[in-house]
Amino acid sequence: MASVNRTKTGAVLTSEMEEVLADESEAGYNLDLARSVRTGRPSLGRGVSPRIDLRVEPELAESLHRRANEEHRSVSAVARDALRRYLAS
Repeated sequence: MASVNRTKTGAVLTSEMEEVLADESEAGYNLDLARSVRTGRPSLGRGVSPRIDLRVEPELAESLHRRANEEHRSVSAVARDALRRYLAS
């Protein structure tokens, strides 16, 4: 049984499509037309947004998740606001 090649989206890659792609590859690519793809989450400001990991008590984590759900916000957004308020006091 022959293997079936698929595209990234799962569509079956036919032999005709493979031939077209091979011809295109052999002709060469104009990298000036290539677009850059950024991976990961967007920055929160200018440049890189540093990631801070910390451990908390289970009760504090539960409270944080509960508040985030109640406010329809991410846990990170609620934690950032709490940290800003604490540091501003």
